[in-house]
Amino acid sequence: MTLESACDDLLSHMEWADAMIWSTVLGSSEARADLKLQDRLYHIHFTQHAFLQVWRELAADLPAPHTLDIVSLARWARTFHIEARADRSWLTADALGRRAPDTLVSKAEARLGVGAAWPAMSDTVLQVILHSTYHRGQVGTRLRELGCEPPLTEYFVWVWRGKPAADWPAVASGSAPN
Repeated sequence: MTLESACDDLLSHMEWADAMIWSTVLGSSEARADLKLQDRLYHIHFTQHAFLQVWRELAADLPAPHTLDIVSLARWARTFHIEARADRSWLTADALGRRAPDTLVSKAEARLGVGAAWPAMSDTVLQVILHSTYHRGQVGTRLRELGCEPPLTEYFVWVWRGKPAADWPAVASGSAPN
């Protein structure tokens, strides 16, 4: 398995897991109304979109916190995956081997201090995948606190089921915010 195919596989799993979480959230009136849950979901998808801009060498404004209702947030979450799938030029061996851009490293240094090594673009892809997984676990805990049964979103479950495509809830298929 190459680094490119591993990243592609992990990104496909991430979309499947995100869609599973959104199906649960949108299927529960308690979850739909919970602001803690909405904040965590916003953070996950803001980070995904921010890194997609890094990978695609773009810069655009992203929605500010608390400006999207829960359905708009779900739609925006899905657009990350649509856009990431549409152009995988940033997922080639050459692109993944490049150094992360200065702008990203400057932001990391401002928050974390000077690093011991310069990250590669492959490190940024893995960061988004692992970051989303970490926070998806928090979302699962919050869903349980709200009386919902969180879906099984582990990588092994996805593999066991034959690596199915993401099944987004219908409401997440509407138009996304600008």
